Amino acid sequence: MITTDKISIIGAGNVGSLAAMRIAQENIGTVVVIDIAKGIAEGKSLDLEDCRSILQVNYKIRGTDNIKEIKDSSVVVITAGLARKPGMTREDLLLKNAQIVKEVCLNIHTLCPKAVVVIVTNPLDAMTYFALKVLGFDKRSVFGMGPTLDASRFANLIGQELRVQNTDIKATVIGSHGEAMLPFARATFVRGIALNELVDDAKLQRLITQTKERGKQIVSLLGTGSAYFAPSAAIAEIVRAILRNQKVTLGVSAYLEGEYGIKDVCIGVPCVIGRDGIEKIIELDLNQEEKNAFVASADSVRELTSLLKDV
Repeated sequence: MITTDKISIIGAGNVGSLAAMRIAQENIGTVVVIDIAKGIAEGKSLDLEDCRSILQVNYKIRGTDNIKEIKDSSVVVITAGLARKPGMTREDLLLKNAQIVKEVCLNIHTLCPKAVVVIVTNPLDAMTYFALKVLGFDKRSVFGMGPTLDASRFANLIGQELRVQNTDIKATVIGSHGEAMLPFARATFVRGIALNELVDDAKLQRLITQTKERGKQIVSLLGTGSAYFAPSAAIAEIVRAILRNQKVTLGVSAYLEGEYGIKDVCIGVPCVIGRDGIEKIIELDLNQEEKNAFVASADSVRELTSLLKDV
């Protein structure tokens, strides 16, 4: 049975349209896909409508180029923005994508002020901070997708290395969504055993490096655009946790106000996610080396956000 919730996805590119498909199939609300390019969102939504008989799921989806269709949304997912190209860093995207996110957030503020807003646009942590400031919403209701995706990549690489099923792995990644991320071995478990107890330092460092470079590797191989299958799955997992009030722990880019000894920055940490968004920020017990790396990661995000003062 379809609920009365509306989930709006802004951006009908590969990530947005695949997220729309996955969320629609969850049948947890009406999905609205919005894209400024006339016809794109509507065409993809019609195609997704045509899947319903085959899938035997009576979900509801529509597409439009009219941003006003987000009105009264329970959840808004922002995927709109320029995609990263080979040789382009997330930082290169900053100012151009900030303009896009600002315009979108001004509309969200007016049209659905009670929505939980999930940021996917890169550079993700800086865009999450920027969106939070433009929106003026409670910090619990605006957060970024990043670490959910990063942890899935970490788990996949661990599974391949150790020849175990991904379902036997609970991976944790904290820090910024980028090369300053911190795949966290002591809080990553394979069949209940911490990863750092299963592999030697050399193998662990290789897994960490591979995880950090996974997004860049995919961008390089694709030639144009970036990853979309796994990011869309991460979005769907977060939206499901919100609308089903699951209160599960997921890694998201959250605004910190003293947690981990850090203030006024959005960065990846484990959080309990429920109907209102972030129910609780979980503080992991970091040793001094880990704390130093986490602070450095936060500083790299803060440096980016400082460039957005005049946007």
